[in-house]
Amino acid sequence: MDDDVSGFTAEFTSVSVCISTLCCERGRGGLSFGTHGFLTMRRCCPLPPVPIPVPLPPVPVGFCWMPHRTLCPARGPTVSGGLFRPLARTMSPTGARAVAAYERAIEEGAGFIETDILSSKDGVLICFHDVTLDDTTDIALHKEFAYCRRTYIVEGVTTTGFVTVDFTLKELKTLRVKQRYPFRDQQYNGKFSIITFEEYIMIALNAKRVVGIYPEIKNPVFINERVKWSNGRRFEDAFVDTLKKYGYKGSYLSQDWLKQPMFIQSFAPTSLIYTSKLTDSLKIFLIDDVTVTNQDTNQSYWEITSDKYFSYIKNYVVGIGPWKDTIVPVVGKYLQSPTNLIARAHAHNLQVHPYSYRNENQFLAFNFHQDPYQEYNF
Repeated sequence: MDDDVSGFTAEFTSVSVCISTLCCERGRGGLSFGTHGFLTMRRCCPLPPVPIPVPLPPVPVGFCWMPHRTLCPARGPTVSGGLFRPLARTMSPTGARAVAAYERAIEEGAGFIETDILSSKDGVLICFHDVTLDDTTDIALHKEFAYCRRTYIVEGVTTTGFVTVDFTLKELKTLRVKQRYPFRDQQYNGKFSIITFEEYIMIALNAKRVVGIYPEIKNPVFINERVKWSNGRRFEDAFVDTLKKYGYKGSYLSQDWLKQPMFIQSFAPTSLIYTSKLTDSLKIFLIDDVTVTNQDTNQSYWEITSDKYFSYIKNYVVGIGPWKDTIVPVVGKYLQSPTNLIARAHAHNLQVHPYSYRNENQFLAFNFHQDPYQEYNF
């Protein structure tokens, strides 16, 4: 999802796991910083909610529930109790998708930890954002790999560099990750290695409290073209098999899910549809900016956010994960009037998990003098 995250920044993908969390037809929800700089969500109703006592399932340590239903005047009774603690991408100065980064995020209170899943040449699933290693590892220092620089077409874009699928896991483990952005802390460059999907899972399972995971099936079209698994298996099969190996299963709010919370995310709808045949685990359809078409179906933003498409995709996913600028557009660094995307998604009983919120000036609008507290509250 989105770009590389490291540096001690407040960057989040908000987990809006309940239908009325973010907005309704007559109101707009919001986000605000809570303890330790983590984003929390406020409900959307323009009028005070009317508490209606209702029993809720057992709550694992580390999750915050609102123990009531809310009567939203615009929509009638809607479930408003949910996981309000946000998902942190890598809230740590130690480097993107490194063990220490996730451990720091958990220490700071994250309810979920997120990652992007790619594959090595030998079919081992790894946690890495880019298909190329150039920007976020020290690959340039490894002259033994100079011959591996290649050009591929990835999501319709000609991409030249050192690509993960051309390296075995053993080779990838010799590299060290680094921070791509010069305005973020560079002191941890070269100290941490690329981790595997299984290592990432163990970070969550070994935590002292319940911590959810939020892995993305990244670039599945490209990965399936370049990496071959035995017996005709696909990238998605290897992905789901790994989750099942560690006990991840169950529908939303089931006992299995509460014990080991997890969302599967992807920008590729065909990948999510295929995955739905393999597991009942929750799936989120990621949506990019309005100018970007899907990597697998080549559909436009307007097609995949139409009511017709929402009616179709909701048979396979529990929600959408839109780029936040599709919810509140930004023009010339100024926030515009909100779109109706959330309201329409909720009308189809789809959860909404927007991304990515950054508290650095480069990523903040001018409306509130680049004050992240006010911008996210908006």
